[in-house]
Amino acid sequence: MAFVFSLWDMGLWLAASSIIMLVTAELLSPYFGRINIIIDIKRLKRAAIVCGMAFLAIAATRFVYLVK
Repeated sequence: MAFVFSLWDMGLWLAASSIIMLVTAELLSPYFGRINIIIDIKRLKRAAIVCGMAFLAIAATRFVYLVK
């Protein structure tokens, strides 16, 4: 049984990923200089914003498709 992966499913996955990355970046921000964290917080925030914008583009495409 195969799962059909549509554009809308990818958009929801991007939205969830961006929220998780933004929360992680915000939780790690106070500890940036104190402990030895390998994750680059600026890069993580940028990736989260890009994922969020990709989700918004997919949602806008879906909205335009539904309005037509």
